[in-house]
Amino acid sequence: MISKEEVKHIAKLARLGLTEREIEKFQKELSSILDYFEKLKEVDISEVKDETRPVKIEEAAREDEESSKLKVQSSKLMKLAPETKDGYLKVKSIF
Repeated sequence: MISKEEVKHIAKLARLGLTEREIEKFQKELSSILDYFEKLKEVDISEVKDETRPVKIEEAAREDEESSKLKVQSSKLMKLAPETKDGYLKVKSIF
């Protein structure tokens, strides 16, 4: 079981102010979590393959393509803009 001093130390590192009642509560909860990790260590995983991803992804990336809908919207925006330059909206400098 984790000690009260260890719980206080963890709380100090996390900058938590705990009451004595909370310290006792977290002492029990943290101890049960650590006990569960001990149970997990007993599981035989010798036949499990190491994988970097749980799901095999062939090719997730795609080429960026401008859709015709976006072209129409962007041309409408450019017509409404007070100033443009080289196909971009021109805005006032903020610096």
